[in-house]
Amino acid sequence: MIFTRKRTADSLTRELEQMRENLQQAERLHREAEANFQRRLGESLELREQAQLRARELANRVDLLQQQLVEARRKPLKMLKRKMVFSILRALSKASPPLSARTAQRFARSAEKRDPARDDFRSPGAASAARQEAQYEQLVAAWERIRAERKGDVLALKAQLADGPVISVVVPVYNPDAEGVTAMVDSVLGQSYDRWELCIADDGSDAEIRDILTGLAQRDSRIRLVLRDENGHISRATNSAIEVATGDYIALLDHDDLLDRDALLLVAQRIVQGPKPKIIYTDEDKIRPDGTRYDPHFKPDWNRDFLYGNNYVSHLGVYCAALVREVGGLRPGFEGAQDYDLLLRCVEQVQDGEIAHIAKVLYSWRATPGSTAASGEAKPYAAEAGRRALAEHLQRVHGRDIAVEAGPFPFTYRVNWPLDGQPLVSIIIPTRDRLDLLRVTVESLIAKTDYAAYEILIVDNGSTEPATLAWLDEVQRRDSRVRVLRDDRPFNYSALNNAAVAQSRGEIIALLNNDLEIISASWLREMVSLAVRAGTGCVGAKLYYPDGRIQHAGVVVGLGGVAGHGHLKYAREDNGYFRRLKLRQNYSAVTAACLVMRREIFDEVGGLNEADLVVAFNDVDLCLKVQEAGYTNVWTPWAELVHHESATRGAEDTPEKLVRFKRECEYMQDRWNLPAFKDRAYNENLVLDSERFSFGPPVWRLQGVREAAAE
Repeated sequence: MIFTRKRTADSLTRELEQMRENLQQAERLHREAEANFQRRLGESLELREQAQLRARELANRVDLLQQQLVEARRKPLKMLKRKMVFSILRALSKASPPLSARTAQRFARSAEKRDPARDDFRSPGAASAARQEAQYEQLVAAWERIRAERKGDVLALKAQLADGPVISVVVPVYNPDAEGVTAMVDSVLGQSYDRWELCIADDGSDAEIRDILTGLAQRDSRIRLVLRDENGHISRATNSAIEVATGDYIALLDHDDLLDRDALLLVAQRIVQGPKPKIIYTDEDKIRPDGTRYDPHFKPDWNRDFLYGNNYVSHLGVYCAALVREVGGLRPGFEGAQDYDLLLRCVEQVQDGEIAHIAKVLYSWRATPGSTAASGEAKPYAAEAGRRALAEHLQRVHGRDIAVEAGPFPFTYRVNWPLDGQPLVSIIIPTRDRLDLLRVTVESLIAKTDYAAYEILIVDNGSTEPATLAWLDEVQRRDSRVRVLRDDRPFNYSALNNAAVAQSRGEIIALLNNDLEIISASWLREMVSLAVRAGTGCVGAKLYYPDGRIQHAGVVVGLGGVAGHGHLKYAREDNGYFRRLKLRQNYSAVTAACLVMRREIFDEVGGLNEADLVVAFNDVDLCLKVQEAGYTNVWTPWAELVHHESATRGAEDTPEKLVRFKRECEYMQDRWNLPAFKDRAYNENLVLDSERFSFGPPVWRLQGVREAAAE
């Protein structure tokens, strides 16, 4: 095995060297091509910018390959090879000249098929993705049937909003496809809401395109066309459109994307419902050139940590016009991530409660060859612009530089939250015998954890086996950070932990099960750096079954009746629903099998409920109390442990346990009104009887008029 791994590493090293040579050759060819262009066209600013972006792209590609080599021991060789082949094909697809445009396009198509970040590679596999696409086609058709049946409700809502806000739809344009831009305009003209204006800014397109745009503008007096004298790129063009906008709100629309015909009606409805939001976003999907809609993104409600990992808000984004002008509109220099930069700057000026999410697919993002919708790597320079936008946002918000690095996919990011000093962490581990599990937990913790400021409190709840008792005595003598607390009361998980917290010394509390094994050395540092942030409550980890499948990646309240683990039993390498297995995000709850939080918050909410929740759901209840108190709970994929779930407690399979479990379920139902509970980290279009983020039955609600649903 060692020989095989070494041989694999050697092979990958050779491939990396070959790739470097290819990249060097591509750089040389690019320099020659640039020199030719400069001789013919002169030293233009635009060409210099393109050269800089190209050089940065190639440097990033080398860094990416180096990272892939490091990951060789952890990721399947097949996936690694696919990434490297994809990298080579992408580099060749951009080597035009000297390659012909047709040849470069062939390489681009081949790269698209092999893109590791392609949505059809997302769990649970390409076959399932095909089934999902067919299900989504049925869902879209059902939505249309519902709306046709409830046409009267739409007309009634339209009448109610006769004096509603004016929404300025802002579109920057530069040499668009005529068919695509015409379809975009048609989607605005077809809106069921009348109080809109369409502000199009042409950024120096060819005369033929300008004639088409002029003709489109003549179709409706609400269309405003700005013809810019010179090309200034997307940010300046968008600002030109904003300058002529007179609406109360500004909606950002790309030149070839489509709005659902009720999009602006539902946005206007949400605005007048109150309290008035200043930022509104909706769900979205993608649309192919043939009109096929696919890949719906049913988003969570406002989720700051997820936003710091990627721009999940994206389309449709609607902003209070005064807010957009207050922050100065879009900033040149962030092309490709200009929407993300605008959103982050606007977020700084509003309260979380002023950010609204409409859980409906109201925007279709056109996926064409080379577009960002089709391939996450179509605009690699945009990822760097997004990283800079996020870093600058964090500096403005926190008054200090906070490192932001590229995430696991294009257009994703990882914030390295600073940790000033090392606050003492009290790690509490209840146990009863099962030395085979406990020893692994404690010894892997001591051997692998790179965060030194901790104490371990082992709560011995009635161990009787001589080997266990001897080891407990020995481990205390061996490491002064370990204390054993004897507590012989009948098993009550909540009471055992509460009593241990009262005897602990740390300002940070870490609740751990006795059947864990540390994988990542930085697990505790990662969790503590999140827990110490102002406003953060409970922090959860990424837990695996021994076979590598996902055991915990955040808790969805309502799943399975009370609460359940999303992405349960996904493979370790899976990306999850829209990459949610690979990025930090806020969840309503996380499991106490590995949970970190500040002691002051634990005390503020009264700790775990030892009266009503002896065994089950006490962690969910704790997290919901923390959320109710105004804190956000966060889950991180960068704290990894193996979990032998409930190995010591056993299953709920005796009459006594079943009665107790039923009682605890009923308590949770009553305390949190679960039939009406809306989990902000989930989406009403996803079902609550599956952990796989599956589509639910077709529902198209018009709040305030009447609710419509198709079975």
